[in-house]
This record gives sequence, structure tokens and C-alpha cells, in this order.
Amino acid sequence: MMMQEQIREEAGGAMLFDASLAPAADVRWFDRGYWQQRDALRVQSGGRGGVAVIDTPAGACVLRHYHRGGLVAKFNHDHYLWTGAAHTRSFAEFRLLAHAAGLELPAPQPVAARYRRHGLSYTADLITRRIEDAHTLAQCLAEGRLDADLARETGALVARFHREGIWHADLNAHNVLVTAGALYLIDFDRGALRTPAEAWRLANLARLRRSLVKLGAIERIADFQATIWGPLVYGYERTLGA
Repeated sequence: MMMQEQIREEAGGAMLFDASLAPAADVRWFDRGYWQQRDALRVQSGGRGGVAVIDTPAGACVLRHYHRGGLVAKFNHDHYLWTGAAHTRSFAEFRLLAHAAGLELPAPQPVAARYRRHGLSYTADLITRRIEDAHTLAQCLAEGRLDADLARETGALVARFHREGIWHADLNAHNVLVTAGALYLIDFDRGALRTPAEAWRLANLARLRRSLVKLGAIERIADFQATIWGPLVYGYERTLGA
């Protein structure tokens, strides 16, 4: 089904949604209390502030409020500088995910996004379809399930996005989801379309490697370079050149 992007203005902000998927979406969908009252809210740990899983008319979805990270978060929890609606974190991620969906790339399906103005700043939220029965690559590593085959599949996954010029701003083992039938990339906050270039592609891969090393991959897996990273790079290069 072709996405039908619509924007609905609200007091102090606006929401963007896929009318083909969620024609009944409204601003209440971004309120956890709204879903809690309907016994349709499940809160899971992970990420800044946790993740809310909501049971919507469009199916099970993930509701995410954008939170600041790093030192800035100590004095600014969730406000971002206003530079226009198209540049809000939520609208930008929604549209990048919609672009990925149009290319049939394995990423969360965007349902709705919202921003709310607060003078020179704004806050933002995003709703995406939930990927069911998934484990992160980080969990697979911790459980001893990261092997050469999964590494090759991971490399191929990343290459599919890079081939289309999609740069992931935070490519790490927590943002690769593994299901019985497929792998997915998630959390495209600050991601962007870029002109294909070896430099940013290699930097993206290096970020993923640092993530695995930080999670103890070298200590957990004998000869990590040969048994995991080598196959991952092989899967990446084979798919990138296909």
C-alpha cells in the first residue's frame, strides 16, 4: 500500500502521519496515559526513558519521545532548537523511514510523528510499527548466538542501506534487530541521505565494530576478527557490490 503522508496542525505544533495506515491517528496517540486508560500500554526498558509499546488500530507500535543525550541532558532533558518543521527530529526520521520503506528496506514502518513548539525550542515524538519477536544484535552477542552466519547477514543488512545512500547516525549493536526471518535496522534519529562515498560508509562500519568491542565481543568470541568481523565485512562488500 502506498504511503499517504498527511499533516494535521494542532495548537502549538503539528503531527505528520500515514493516512493509509492510520487514518484515525490524532494527537492523543502520543500520550501514554491515553493508551494506559485503554489497557493498551506496555512499557519496556531500553533507550533513553524506555520504550512504550502501544496497541493501536494500526497494530502494535512503538511510541518514542525524543530525549537529549550526553552532558546536555543534565540541564536540557528533551528540548531541541527550533529551525523549522521539516528539520524537527521526528518529521525528519519519519520521512527517512518512509523513504526506506519505499525502497523495501528492512526498517520500522513509520506511523505518525509530532512536534510541539515551546518558543525557540520544540519537543518531539515518533510512532512506528513494532517489529515482533526480535532480539538486538547486542543480546545475541551476550547469549552466545552471534556467529559467522549472523555476522554476514548483519554486514549485508548495513550494505543494503549504504547502497541507497542512507546513513545511520548511531550504527551500533543495539540498533540491529534479529528475528527468525530477517534482520532490521532501527532508530534512524539524525540519519540522513548522503551521496555515496567510501569515507562515511567505512566510518559507519567502524562505529558498529566499536560497539561490538565495547560490549565485550573480543573477550567473548575467540579470534573475533576472523570469525565475526571478517564475515561481516565480507557480507557487506558482497552486497554493496551486487
